[in-house]
Amino acid sequence: MAIVCGGSRGIGLESARALLDVGWRVCITGRRPESLDAALAELTSGGAPVSDVMVAAGRAQDLDHQHDVVGGVLGHWGRIDALVNNVATSPFLGPLLDAEPEHLNRAWATNVVTPWSWSKVVCAAHLREHGGSIVNVASIGGTFPVPRVGVYNVSKAALIHLTKQLARELAPAVRVNAVAPATIKTDFSRAKYEGREEEVARQYPLKRLGTAPEVGHAIRLLCDNDLSWVTGQVLVLDGGATLVQGVT
Repeated sequence: MAIVCGGSRGIGLESARALLDVGWRVCITGRRPESLDAALAELTSGGAPVSDVMVAAGRAQDLDHQHDVVGGVLGHWGRIDALVNNVATSPFLGPLLDAEPEHLNRAWATNVVTPWSWSKVVCAAHLREHGGSIVNVASIGGTFPVPRVGVYNVSKAALIHLTKQLARELAPAVRVNAVAPATIKTDFSRAKYEGREEEVARQYPLKRLGTAPEVGHAIRLLCDNDLSWVTGQVLVLDGGATLVQGVT
């Protein structure tokens, strides 16, 4: 059973779909009830049993929401095997030193503190005693500089180190890994490619942008026990960008 934070669309929704496709039960969280209802309808119309999907609306940063979700899942299904931390924000586009403190504070709170807090709550309630997996959704921008998204990238670099730190501290019971996608065709990253997708895609050796289902399947692999000897790793999904020293 997996909790997918930020699971109503994009990478989170496709992660939930990939897990359901191989027999997992999933709880997806998100801010807007209407978005979660739409996600639930999409997942179940695609073949997932209604009994295998839960939705929980609330602010991911809210500690009470985190406890409510974890308590509800344990009360309903009695176990948690994986946590996918997919909640993120990119509050500023431009040179890093043109940002304001509130931009960095918001990015840090959402992209670093929130995954840390969910991990803390889930581990205390179940994972530390029973074992399982945590997967954090980082970014290729957390591994090398990319122009105009420095605020986001600095927070994702911190998330990558958080992944490694927790992997060291929670072993052997809990495996902690991350995925680091480059530009994925989702609403979240639309500003990076809208109106110039072909230009952006040319930078990648594979000559196209990534898709949310591709990332979702990678997350499912990291949740599964098929990769049970993997922890503290960052799976880069970048269409070959690192082979050419990055993209812009």
